[in-house]
Formats: sequence, structure tokens, C-alpha cells
Amino acid sequence: MLEESDEPEETLAEAFRGVARQLRHQAQRALAPWDVSPSEARALGVLTRHGPVRLGTLSEHLRIAARSATEVVDALEKDGLVERRPDPCDRRATLVALTDRGAQVSAGVRAARAAEAEEFFARLDDADRASLTRILRNLRN
Repeated sequence: MLEESDEPEETLAEAFRGVARQLRHQAQRALAPWDVSPSEARALGVLTRHGPVRLGTLSEHLRIAARSATEVVDALEKDGLVERRPDPCDRRATLVALTDRGAQVSAGVRAARAAEAEEFFARLDDADRASLTRILRNLRN
């Protein structure tokens, strides 16, 4: 039988996956009051930041296939959070835009996610937060 000290330590990858899992669960809890999926919340965020965009542009920002972006937009449109409208620069094209309700939901989701993240990272001091931010930015690039 292994003593507790004889067990192998958790690897960096395992620790990272564990934190990522916690953040995913936390994000799902934050989204629950608005009844939107993580991909729908991301789409609302893109539209909040960039304004009305074509579906292809939205799929590029979300880094998903155009077909998947269509499904996300269909669900958001069904819930009254986005609308499709003609592109004034090209009558053959369609833009996806937030509705007033979509803008409200997007603002609520952003606030809830920010509060959840603040609570999660509160256990780190300012220096650790800065180091973690720098490290994660380096890994993402």
C-alpha cells in the first residue's frame, strides 16, 4: 500500500485541466439565469463588441464552422436575442444583430461572469494574478 507521500504529484497538465473544469462549471452556473449556452453567450459577446456582423464574420470570431454559427444564431433568434437584417452595403447579404433584449442579456451575462471570475481568482494576490495572466497570454499566442 502506498503512503500518501508516495503517490505521484499531480502534473501541470492535470492541474490545468482541473482548473479549466472548475471554470467551465462556474461559467455554466453564471449562464443559468439567462438560459443561454456557452456558445450562445460567446456569440452575444461578439455582437456586443463588434456590432452587427455577417454570419461568416461571426463564425470566424467564434472559431466555429459556419453551419455551427447558423445553429447558434437560429437558437438566439428563436429566443428573441438576435435578429437577421439586410446588410445596407450589400442587399444580398444578411447581418446578425442584437435585439434590445439580447443586449440586456449580454450585459447580464458579462456581469455575472465577471463576478464569478473575481470570486474564483480572489484567492490569488495581485502579483500571482499578474503572473498567471502573463503566463496564460504567452500560452495562448
